[in-house]
Amino acid sequence: MEKIHVLGDEKMQLVHLDLQELPLFRDISAAEVDRFIENTGAVIKRYERGSRFLKAYEANSNIGVIVEGEAQVLSEDRFGNEAISHNLERGAMLGSTSAILPKVPYTTNIEALTDVLVLWVPYRALLTAGPKLGRTHGIVMKNLLEAFCRKNLLMMEKIELLSQKTLRERLILYLLQRERRQNREKVHVPGRVQLAKELECNRSALTREISAMRAEGMLDCGADWMQLDKDKIG
Repeated sequence: MEKIHVLGDEKMQLVHLDLQELPLFRDISAAEVDRFIENTGAVIKRYERGSRFLKAYEANSNIGVIVEGEAQVLSEDRFGNEAISHNLERGAMLGSTSAILPKVPYTTNIEALTDVLVLWVPYRALLTAGPKLGRTHGIVMKNLLEAFCRKNLLMMEKIELLSQKTLRERLILYLLQRERRQNREKVHVPGRVQLAKELECNRSALTREISAMRAEGMLDCGADWMQLDKDKIG
């Protein structure tokens, strides 16, 4: 279990974070993660719930990885209107577009839904660290490419979700997508306000639909979880 400095507001704290378990570091050891951190100058920063730590149109030279907590991606149009794209949990990547393509306008904000720890890897250092890191560099780059592919899949899922004709169809598909990602039938979901934003619907309409589905035996749920009855949804 490797040690890593976390940058707080005023001082560094030494903590254990099991970074070798993150998808970016799959198939490399904790000691190799330590060498990667040292040779790229990567750091971990803490952000409070509700704060925005990657803002639209701001310059960014780092690729980030969620180490702890949960955040959401907010897409912003030319008029400043925002729409929720998707959530980011432990292991999720962020900032890659603005770091790799700095001349392309970055139109999304990242907002912390809980207190969040983010590992920031300088993109330029990542490119030049190969000779020092050996096999570790190749494995990390492979994992990085796989993460980009998973990000594209999330975008495709979002498009599929919003193309559903009814709110019921949208909610069912949302829960099925979460089942695949969380690998369980009883899935963790955000609060109703947040869920309505993700489904791009009225909160009252969502509450009515959830009540109707529960009455029909199609859905069981609690404050932060939901479970579909596959036999009832067809």
